[in-house]
Amino acid sequence: MSEYWGTDAEAESAAKGTWVQWDAQAPVEMLPGLLFQPVVGEGAMVNFVRFEPNTVAPVHSHDEEQIAFVLEGEVEYEVAGEVHVLRRGEAVVIPPRVPHGARTRESSCLQVDVFHPPRRQLLDLLER
Repeated sequence: MSEYWGTDAEAESAAKGTWVQWDAQAPVEMLPGLLFQPVVGEGAMVNFVRFEPNTVAPVHSHDEEQIAFVLEGEVEYEVAGEVHVLRRGEAVVIPPRVPHGARTRESSCLQVDVFHPPRRQLLDLLER
């Protein structure tokens, strides 16, 4: 197990960490009822996503791998034509370029999306 914590002192970076209070950021409303609060690093992006009840994120695809997991509520995901309802403690791994979408029914949902590399379309939107 010590190999997990091992480090190569010569390969260490002088870079500093960035501290973010994600829930204090002004959310970006992507669609009515769909709010994003992204945290962006060099090689990954974490996006806190809030779905209001009866909100639909249409089926789409992108070049980045995505992992979505639910913190509160529930959300119905369609991935490559297969549909599952995700609840607290559940996740879905979506490979690059696989069609997927999500929707809430009567309840809201707070989920976290992890993108590798950072999602290009969202970065472009944040720059505007």
